Amino acid sequence: MPVTQLPVQSPPARRGRALHKGQQTKAAIVDAALGLATQIGLEGLSIGALAEVTGMSKSGVFAHFGSREELQISVVREYHARFEEEVFYPAMNHPRGLPRLRALFRNWTNRTSAEIDSGCLYIGGAVEFDDRTGPVRDALMGSVKSWLAAVNRAIVQAKEEGHLSADCDEHQLAFEIHGLILALHYEARFLRTPGSIDRAMAGFENMLKLSGARETALRAAPPVTTASTKSTRSKA
Repeated sequence: MPVTQLPVQSPPARRGRALHKGQQTKAAIVDAALGLATQIGLEGLSIGALAEVTGMSKSGVFAHFGSREELQISVVREYHARFEEEVFYPAMNHPRGLPRLRALFRNWTNRTSAEIDSGCLYIGGAVEFDDRTGPVRDALMGSVKSWLAAVNRAIVQAKEEGHLSADCDEHQLAFEIHGLILALHYEARFLRTPGSIDRAMAGFENMLKLSGARETALRAAPPVTTASTKSTRSKA
């Protein structure tokens, strides 16, 4: 009876190591691509430029993504993941309501100040893709909408906790908070206006007061220090 020849397979441990190495290589490529994108924009990314920066061959870079578009989407996802780690998750360690909302805004301004020299992929990407269609724009828009929904949810929780007026329009307040961040980027990055972050924080406090922030809640929610702690990603 003839013996059927089975395909040769790598031992499980070896396959696992190869997969782990491949994941590490892809992560390193995405990291380099993100660094480039914050400097020259998503449209400036190319397989060739990335191969030169990473010291890899074009075919080696291409094998991890398959297309320039997939590379751009991977960069958007990585930027969003880092944004959440620095801005969103640490704020979840604060009590619901005004303490959490203030932590979100403080973390957001801290990240903005760190991006004065590198640039914000959300804002830069919006300029590049605002009049286009396609998966890259969809990925960018989805990330920004997800974040703004988190800000809106924090405002709603502040109303539920009695920290803001019950008739506060959460959509309007979220819109104005986002506007502050956009103004901060323009003032700090483009105009290099001194004291821009302090003005943004003052504007935020004014918004809270106009939205009926209770003095007791304000005292219970002191400004968050610039050094944020590691998050346990606890559920809100």
